[in-house]
Amino acid sequence: MAVWGGASESDLKAAGAEALPDGPSGVRLRGWHIESSRRPILNSLALQEWEEKLGTSHLPEMVFGESSLYLLHEDSGLKLHFNAFDALKGWKREPLPPVEVPAAAKWKFRSKPFQQVILDYDYTFTTPYCGSEAIEPNPEKAISEDGCCSLCWEDCDERIDLAALSSKEPILFYDEVVLYEDELADNGVSLLTVKVRVMPSCWFLLLRFWLRVDGVLMRLRDTRVYCAFKGFPSDSASYGDPNLISQRLPVIAHKTQRLKVSRCPEKSPFHRAA
Repeated sequence: MAVWGGASESDLKAAGAEALPDGPSGVRLRGWHIESSRRPILNSLALQEWEEKLGTSHLPEMVFGESSLYLLHEDSGLKLHFNAFDALKGWKREPLPPVEVPAAAKWKFRSKPFQQVILDYDYTFTTPYCGSEAIEPNPEKAISEDGCCSLCWEDCDERIDLAALSSKEPILFYDEVVLYEDELADNGVSLLTVKVRVMPSCWFLLLRFWLRVDGVLMRLRDTRVYCAFKGFPSDSASYGDPNLISQRLPVIAHKTQRLKVSRCPEKSPFHRAA
């Protein structure tokens, strides 16, 4: 279930955040609208429609097709979203050879429950999917002079601030969404999930594909996305919390020292006579 990490109304207010109204699970904070949705697995009719769209006769046993997570920056219109359909499109575009398992030739699959099938496709549903992005036009704000904008991920040397993630800030919102899962005919597991954590100073998400084929291999593909908020909290109540403010104050000077004790043969400064 989506949780607010034990965050109280005062925690939300101090961070300048607000929970979404009744219905969706999520939070608004620093211009970001963060929302998660978890729905039941697709029924057989919906699965057939997906198979036609994806050009395949094989899909995971459990596809949570209506489940998703999205993060919208309302001013710019930047939207990051995570869903099963786009992840399976990635699986189709990366045709990995099937993992060789002695028992695999005897597995019975949903599409051919009474036939022995030849595994000529990647039945582990391994995907290179790292998420989807888009620009949602904001009628009140112009994105650029010509009204268009392009998105492009670039390589960089920056690293995610793990220290900030381990700070004792309140968790304003947390959720884990399963996108699809397959137990590989009781011979392992193929699982794609996305988790999000929102704190007063940042949000962080982890998209994880986890594969275990019993007695053969394990595979892990992680995508981490981190956004740090700049500036100070909008609510004055937070200024009474030095732990929160310390994350935002600039470092003017920093010094690291080590205390060294040198003992004199004749007399020690720490010697005390009884």
